[in-house]
Amino acid sequence: MIFRIKRLALLISLPMFITGTVAGISVIASSAQAQSAEQSEKEVLYWYDPMYPQQRFDAPGPSPFMDMDLVPRYAEEGGDSASMLIDPSVTQNLGMRVTPVTRESISQIVEAVGTLAYNERDVAVVQARSAGFVEKIYDLAPEDVIAENAPLADLLFPEWLAAQEEYLALRGMGEPQLLAAARQRLRLAGMPSEHIAALERSGKASISWTITSPIGGVLRSLDVREGMTLPAGASLARINGLDKVWLDVAVPEAQASNLTMGQKVEARLPAFPGKSLEGVVAAILPEANLDSRTVRVRVVLPNPDQLLRPGMTADVTLSRDEAEALVVPTEALIRTGRRTLVMLAEDDGKFRPVEVMTGRETDFKTEVISGLYEGQRVVASGQFLLDSEASLRGLTVGPEQAPGTTSSALHEAEGTIVGLEDDMVNLSHGPFKTLNMPGMTMAFSVADTALLEGLQEGTRVRVGVSETDEGLVIERIEQLGDQP
Repeated sequence: MIFRIKRLALLISLPMFITGTVAGISVIASSAQAQSAEQSEKEVLYWYDPMYPQQRFDAPGPSPFMDMDLVPRYAEEGGDSASMLIDPSVTQNLGMRVTPVTRESISQIVEAVGTLAYNERDVAVVQARSAGFVEKIYDLAPEDVIAENAPLADLLFPEWLAAQEEYLALRGMGEPQLLAAARQRLRLAGMPSEHIAALERSGKASISWTITSPIGGVLRSLDVREGMTLPAGASLARINGLDKVWLDVAVPEAQASNLTMGQKVEARLPAFPGKSLEGVVAAILPEANLDSRTVRVRVVLPNPDQLLRPGMTADVTLSRDEAEALVVPTEALIRTGRRTLVMLAEDDGKFRPVEVMTGRETDFKTEVISGLYEGQRVVASGQFLLDSEASLRGLTVGPEQAPGTTSSALHEAEGTIVGLEDDMVNLSHGPFKTLNMPGMTMAFSVADTALLEGLQEGTRVRVGVSETDEGLVIERIEQLGDQP
């Protein structure tokens, strides 16, 4: 009853505006007459009620379902009211450029920064095998570069004396088993094999041992001084090799999905301008940096001349060959902040906005993960004007459907919620221009009840509805900023 009263009030008040004497209103009346004359020339396929599109009528008249007139469906609409027809002369004047959606082989390139670090797999730690004393320290200091077998310190081990004398006493007794046991006690006392061999050759006991570096590299630490007493197992020195170094690369976490083991890496160091080093990704570390929001990647670089020094920085390019992917020019994308659109060019000068999901970008082209198909054409220049026109007409769409399927067009209008009940919304809305449906107050069902969260009576919204066999269904609801 409320709908009928509002409809009658609208019909009663309409002639007053048309017959007004204001010049502006006269122009509106003339424009409406011209539009009516233009529509009368089109071929009408059938009439229908937008709330019940499955029911078709052969003649115009009032709708048996709602208090409104039936709406004509014209032949030129082709059953798709989500596209707009643009005159070819207009597109030419705008310099509009259309490009096809192609499938190309692309390579992903990631630019990042890195820092050289020691190879933590090439480390030697020297320890005291027995309790003893430091007799002499050679002229060394931390961060010195030393060669393999370089002497570090002379140590005295008094505990070795008794074990050596026992071994020498058993050598002339002709008891091989006892001699083998004595040799084993020398090993357990911590004597190195080369020291035992020297004892067997000379036949003289010695409690002095010169410890040497097992590898060449950087003396990271030297923890002994002359005269110190050492317990068994005390750490004496730590040496880091320099034959290879690590390049730790900080990659933004948004590009972490583009990283793979064995990926090619090119590093450019400011210390060596004009030169580049090549390597591959040896490890993708499991922990991200919370402060910089980056993922660490490890690259192993050879360092035969020891010119690469830990702590140096590098500009790094990580590249990866990709299989074929669907791409469009990056300039064809319309990024709204909430979604990404393209203007799809159809036959007969028609255009429609299509939502797409994008992937990697390279060489001014962007991968399209979903929303488009190979061979379709998109507008690469002038698409923002078309997007503005589509917004004025209330056009919006979801992802493009596969060829041969029904379009996923949504028809938009603004309104105010006057009631909520279960999965229904009572909405006082403006006109749905793409449906030729005037503004009114009516109830809509929603595709998902989650759309109603946070809504209440009096909320201003913009809705997107789809035509189904059950009528108009709300697929999208957005709250407007001009709330009362």
